[in-house]
Amino acid sequence: MTETAQLVLNGTTYELPVIEGTCGEKAIDITTLRSSTGYITFDPGYVSTGSCQSDITFLDGEKGILLYRGIPIEQLAEKSNFIETAFLLIYGHLPNRSELDYFQYHITHHSMVHESIKKLYDGFPNNPHPMAVCSAVVGALATFYQDQFNNQTAREIEITIHRLLAKLPTIAAYSYKKSLGQPFLYPQNHLSYTKNFLNMMFATPCEPYEVNPVAAKALDVLLMLHADHEQNCSTSTVRLVGSSRCNLYSSVSAGIYALWGPLHGGANQAVVEMLQKIQDEGGDAKKFVEKAKKPNEEGSSRLFGFGHRVYKNFDPRSKIIKQMAHEVLDKLKVQEPLLDIALQLEEIALKDDYFISKKLYPNVDFYSGIIYKALRIPVNMFPVMFAIGRLPGWIAHWVELQGDKDFRIGRPRQIYQGKTSHDYVPLEQRG
Repeated sequence: MTETAQLVLNGTTYELPVIEGTCGEKAIDITTLRSSTGYITFDPGYVSTGSCQSDITFLDGEKGILLYRGIPIEQLAEKSNFIETAFLLIYGHLPNRSELDYFQYHITHHSMVHESIKKLYDGFPNNPHPMAVCSAVVGALATFYQDQFNNQTAREIEITIHRLLAKLPTIAAYSYKKSLGQPFLYPQNHLSYTKNFLNMMFATPCEPYEVNPVAAKALDVLLMLHADHEQNCSTSTVRLVGSSRCNLYSSVSAGIYALWGPLHGGANQAVVEMLQKIQDEGGDAKKFVEKAKKPNEEGSSRLFGFGHRVYKNFDPRSKIIKQMAHEVLDKLKVQEPLLDIALQLEEIALKDDYFISKKLYPNVDFYSGIIYKALRIPVNMFPVMFAIGRLPGWIAHWVELQGDKDFRIGRPRQIYQGKTSHDYVPLEQRG
């Protein structure tokens, strides 16, 4: 027998279907609630609302599980790479050799941007935030390829996917070069995805530059770990914008802006700034924690990098990044006092009843900022790194949405709490 839920309103009982996901999640289907009862649900922040059915990513916050298309994130971090993971997320299966070679080839050979796009950077101030630049330039791509937006074929969508994955690292690196006043470097087709990005970031025409393979590998894993995370703020933004049948470039541009917020993609930047503040104040992590436990008192501190909207256990990505942080700092011979402070914070939090009771475990942002800092990536580029990593997930969700059998434009409801209807008062009669 199909499971249902019963809702009783004003003496009338309504049967609501129950949907069950493949990993055991259950939802009450309220699609017809308003039409059959006249009621809507009220759920600020959509914490108990499922906006779609998806095949892409599963996470269990209580158990600390994260699966990309059913594959545990731990296995992908150990055995896969970012490009293969991007293919997995977008197309739903691990590629065979010919599929991966084709995908890799086209991403590599779409990495240059139109020369006119480079001129856009001259219109920005000397030191703009790179997230604003990236979103603006990604949105501007829609002006260069606008002939493909009506009744797109599968091939045209594929080309758009290749272009976005290929060009975002170039756009991001150019935003950094713009802030330094340095010349933009063309991408190099013989380099891997991450080596190419690091080369465009740090090389100059003046002298040879060789990308450290340890740095390239670390960046590849970081991008992979950030590639998707279910219906988060930025992914939901991409889906909502895409639900108007908006093109992929513009949808991703909106997603970049959503990611920019300090409660989302800007969190790892906030972690490093917090660690720096602790160091500047004498390096007493315990004192900082005690102040953070009293948020309503004068002189209190705010602790970033702990807790998660979904995870109520260890974020599985943070375990991977923690180990990688030690390896990267050791292999690159980087002496980073902020890592010592981070370790102190983690040790304190894991033993403190305050954090244990609130299930505030270190999250993915806690260690990722340390690694980015070790790779010499500036703090204001941290959210950009998140955007490059999250791009495959955004693309996968946009593509999934366009083929959804239940497709409809996103249109949340509201509970109006304003004034009731009253007459217009002419200007001369107003007090």
